[in-house]
Amino acid sequence: MHIPPYYKRPGWQRFFVGVFLGGLFSYLIVMYMYGEMYEKLLENNVALQSEVKEIKKQHEALLKDKQDLNEENKKAITVEKIELEFKNAKQLRLENTLTLYQLEELIKEEIDQIIGQDIQIVSKNDELITSAIENKNYSVDDFSYSFKVVKLTIAPIVKIKLDASISN
Repeated sequence: MHIPPYYKRPGWQRFFVGVFLGGLFSYLIVMYMYGEMYEKLLENNVALQSEVKEIKKQHEALLKDKQDLNEENKKAITVEKIELEFKNAKQLRLENTLTLYQLEELIKEEIDQIIGQDIQIVSKNDELITSAIENKNYSVDDFSYSFKVVKLTIAPIVKIKLDASISN
Protein backbone atom coordinates (compact mmCIF):
# COMPACT_ATOMS: atom_id res chain seq x y z
CA MET A 1 0.00 0.00 0.00
CA HIS A 2 1.05 3.51 -0.73
CA ILE A 3 0.52 6.56 1.58
CA PRO A 4 -0.64 9.57 -0.46
CA PRO A 5 1.77 12.56 -0.41
CA TYR A 6 -0.45 15.05 1.48
CA TYR A 7 2.52 17.13 2.58
CA LYS A 8 2.86 18.51 -0.98
CA ARG A 9 -0.62 20.07 -1.07
CA PRO A 10 -0.90 23.66 0.29
CA GLY A 11 -4.22 22.97 2.04
CA TRP A 12 -2.73 20.13 4.05
CA GLN A 13 0.41 22.16 4.76
CA ARG A 14 -1.72 24.93 6.27
CA PHE A 15 -3.63 22.31 8.29
CA PHE A 16 -0.46 20.79 9.75
CA VAL A 17 1.00 24.25 10.56
CA GLY A 18 -2.30 25.17 12.25
CA VAL A 19 -2.26 21.97 14.29
CA PHE A 20 1.35 22.61 15.34
CA LEU A 21 0.72 26.25 16.32
CA GLY A 22 -2.52 25.34 18.12
CA GLY A 23 -0.73 22.65 20.11
CA LEU A 24 2.08 25.08 21.01
CA PHE A 25 -0.40 27.79 22.05
CA SER A 26 -2.44 25.39 24.19
CA TYR A 27 0.76 24.09 25.84
CA LEU A 28 1.73 27.66 26.81
CA ILE A 29 -1.74 28.32 28.25
CA VAL A 30 -1.65 25.12 30.31
CA MET A 31 1.84 25.98 31.65
CA TYR A 32 0.66 29.48 32.66
CA MET A 33 -2.40 28.09 34.47
CA TYR A 34 -0.25 25.48 36.24
CA GLY A 35 2.20 28.16 37.39
CA GLU A 36 -0.56 30.34 38.82
CA MET A 37 -2.13 27.38 40.62
CA TYR A 38 1.23 26.30 42.05
CA GLU A 39 1.97 29.82 43.31
CA LYS A 40 -1.36 29.99 45.16
CA LEU A 41 -0.77 26.57 46.69
CA LEU A 42 2.72 27.63 47.80
CA GLU A 43 1.37 30.77 49.50
CA ASN A 44 -1.34 28.73 51.20
CA ASN A 45 1.25 26.19 52.37
CA VAL A 46 3.51 28.91 53.80
CA ALA A 47 0.54 30.52 55.58
CA LEU A 48 -0.52 27.22 57.13
CA GLN A 49 3.05 26.37 58.19
CA SER A 50 3.35 29.79 59.82
CA GLU A 51 0.07 29.29 61.64
CA VAL A 52 1.03 25.80 62.84
CA LYS A 53 4.43 27.05 64.03
CA GLU A 54 2.81 29.91 65.95
CA ILE A 55 0.23 27.61 67.54
CA LYS A 56 2.93 25.11 68.58
CA LYS A 57 4.95 27.89 70.21
CA GLN A 58 1.89 29.16 72.05
CA HIS A 59 0.99 25.66 73.13
CA GLU A 60 4.50 24.92 74.45
CA ALA A 61 4.71 28.26 76.24
CA LEU A 62 1.31 27.85 77.82
CA LEU A 63 2.03 24.28 78.92
CA LYS A 64 5.32 25.38 80.43
CA ASP A 65 3.61 28.28 82.14
CA LYS A 66 0.89 26.01 83.49
CA GLN A 67 3.44 23.62 84.96
CA ASP A 68 5.52 26.38 86.57
CA LEU A 69 2.65 28.37 88.05
CA ASN A 70 2.05 28.57 91.77
CA GLU A 71 -1.03 30.00 93.49
CA GLU A 72 0.00 33.63 92.91
CA ASN A 73 0.60 33.14 89.21
CA LYS A 74 -2.68 31.27 88.69
CA LYS A 75 -4.52 34.52 89.42
CA ALA A 76 -2.33 36.63 87.12
CA ILE A 77 -3.18 37.34 83.48
CA THR A 78 -0.63 36.13 80.93
CA VAL A 79 0.22 36.96 77.32
CA GLU A 80 -1.40 34.44 74.98
CA LYS A 81 -0.71 35.69 71.47
CA ILE A 82 1.22 38.26 69.43
CA GLU A 83 -0.43 40.08 66.52
CA LEU A 84 1.50 42.27 64.09
CA GLU A 85 0.12 44.94 61.77
CA PHE A 86 2.19 46.66 59.13
CA LYS A 87 1.09 50.26 58.76
CA ASN A 88 2.66 51.02 55.36
CA ALA A 89 2.66 47.62 53.65
CA LYS A 90 1.07 48.97 50.46
CA GLN A 91 3.52 51.85 50.17
CA LEU A 92 6.51 49.49 50.28
CA ARG A 93 4.70 47.03 48.00
CA LEU A 94 4.59 44.32 50.64
CA GLU A 95 1.26 43.01 49.32
CA ASN A 96 3.07 39.76 48.55
CA THR A 97 1.71 37.56 51.30
CA LEU A 98 4.78 35.35 51.24
CA THR A 99 7.04 38.27 52.16
CA LEU A 100 4.62 39.42 54.87
CA TYR A 101 4.49 35.95 56.43
CA GLN A 102 8.28 35.70 56.43
CA LEU A 103 8.65 39.14 58.04
CA GLU A 104 6.03 38.29 60.66
CA GLU A 105 7.83 35.05 61.47
CA LEU A 106 11.19 36.83 61.86
CA ILE A 107 9.73 39.47 64.17
CA LYS A 108 7.74 36.95 66.22
CA GLU A 109 10.86 34.80 66.67
CA GLU A 110 12.59 37.88 68.08
CA ILE A 111 9.96 38.48 70.79
CA ASP A 112 8.26 35.08 71.24
CA GLN A 113 9.63 34.67 74.79
CA ILE A 114 6.92 37.02 76.09
CA ILE A 115 4.20 34.44 75.37
CA GLY A 116 3.12 32.95 78.68
CA GLN A 117 4.63 35.82 80.71
CA ASP A 118 2.63 37.87 83.20
CA ILE A 119 1.23 41.07 81.66
CA GLN A 120 2.69 43.18 84.47
CA ILE A 121 6.19 41.90 83.74
CA VAL A 122 5.75 42.50 80.01
CA SER A 123 4.41 46.01 80.58
CA LYS A 124 7.47 46.86 82.67
CA ASN A 125 9.69 45.75 79.79
CA ASP A 126 7.84 47.42 76.93
CA GLU A 127 10.89 49.51 76.00
CA LEU A 128 12.93 46.30 75.73
CA ILE A 129 10.38 44.82 73.33
CA THR A 130 10.36 48.01 71.27
CA SER A 131 14.15 48.20 71.08
CA ALA A 132 14.42 44.48 70.24
CA ILE A 133 12.25 45.03 67.17
CA GLU A 134 13.68 48.39 66.11
CA ASN A 135 17.39 47.61 66.52
CA LYS A 136 17.47 44.68 64.12
CA ASN A 137 17.34 44.52 60.33
CA TYR A 138 15.29 41.68 58.88
CA SER A 139 16.39 40.24 55.52
CA VAL A 140 13.86 38.66 53.15
CA ASP A 141 14.44 38.06 49.41
CA ASP A 142 17.61 40.19 49.12
CA PHE A 143 15.90 43.15 50.83
CA SER A 144 16.68 44.33 54.32
CA TYR A 145 13.80 45.81 56.29
CA SER A 146 13.87 47.84 59.48
CA PHE A 147 10.82 48.60 61.58
CA LYS A 148 9.67 51.31 63.92
CA VAL A 149 7.08 50.49 66.55
CA VAL A 150 4.19 52.93 66.15
CA LYS A 151 1.86 51.44 68.75
CA LEU A 152 2.32 48.69 71.32
CA THR A 153 -0.75 47.35 73.11
CA ILE A 154 -0.06 44.99 75.99
CA ALA A 155 -2.99 42.74 76.87
CA PRO A 156 -3.57 38.98 76.69
CA ILE A 157 -3.15 39.54 72.94
CA VAL A 158 -0.14 41.81 72.37
CA LYS A 159 -0.82 44.00 69.33
CA ILE A 160 2.07 45.77 67.65
CA LYS A 161 1.67 48.30 64.82
CA LEU A 162 4.86 48.65 62.80
CA ASP A 163 6.10 51.21 60.31
CA ALA A 164 8.39 49.43 57.83
CA SER A 165 11.24 50.88 55.80
CA ILE A 166 13.79 49.38 53.48
CA SER A 167 17.29 49.77 54.89
CA ASN A 168 20.56 49.62 52.99
